[in-house]
Amino acid sequence: MTNSNKRIWILDILMIPAGVIAFFPFYLIIINTFKTMQDAAKKPMAFPSKWIFSNYVQVFEETSILRSFGNSLTITFFSVSLIVIIGAMGAYPVVFNANRLTRFAMLYLLAGFMIPFQATLIPLFQLMSGLQLVDKIYGLIILYMSGSVFVFFLMMGYMKTIPKELSEAAVIDGCNVWGIFWRIIFPLLKPITITSVIFQTMWIWNDFLAPMLFLNSSSKSTLVLEIYKAKGEFTVNWPMFMTLTIITLVPIFIFFIVMQKHIVRGIAAGAVKG
Repeated sequence: MTNSNKRIWILDILMIPAGVIAFFPFYLIIINTFKTMQDAAKKPMAFPSKWIFSNYVQVFEETSILRSFGNSLTITFFSVSLIVIIGAMGAYPVVFNANRLTRFAMLYLLAGFMIPFQATLIPLFQLMSGLQLVDKIYGLIILYMSGSVFVFFLMMGYMKTIPKELSEAAVIDGCNVWGIFWRIIFPLLKPITITSVIFQTMWIWNDFLAPMLFLNSSSKSTLVLEIYKAKGEFTVNWPMFMTLTIITLVPIFIFFIVMQKHIVRGIAAGAVKG
């Protein structure tokens, strides 16, 4: 066995306890969804004394989980779509039509990107209130469009790997700027676009702070807010609380597993081309 193979085996062995530690919280949550309150309180880490499935039925009967799922899906879909489109359109002139104005715009966005979201909560809430966007689904979608800055920098780095001769040839053939972007440039951004979609989807779906601050009505709650409300609603009924957590995590977990290969492919493509 070569030295490289030995190192791989050692790393694999070391990763086993790390994997067990990382999986333990998920085990604790999953196993307690099949217990009664008494069983969960007495033996939280043990297998159920009697396996029950009523917690899942009760969640659908006593909470607005389906409505909250629809709200989360709507917010995530439209927010991610706008973020990716705006980010890509913003990166295009910076890369393919670089001048003082586009460089200033890039530095301006970079400065804003460096300011943490928490530092702007008070003026942001005042702005949203003034525009009557608080407690509005579309208001939260507009708020999430700030994620376009992150996608802007991802797209900009990837666009620099695209030969400018492609756009120059399209201009000679009579294609306008709009046509060059949608017909030539944007299709070539597929790897980094998919990667951006994955990151933004996971961020928005799991976000708690923005919905908690800017959505007040129970009819507009997201799944994450439903979990937060469940803690008080069920007087810390931990099996019910964990059941709702699992139901919320399942869609994004499936999404990540299905799209995982695209993350590696997008990052690898950018690294090789760069």
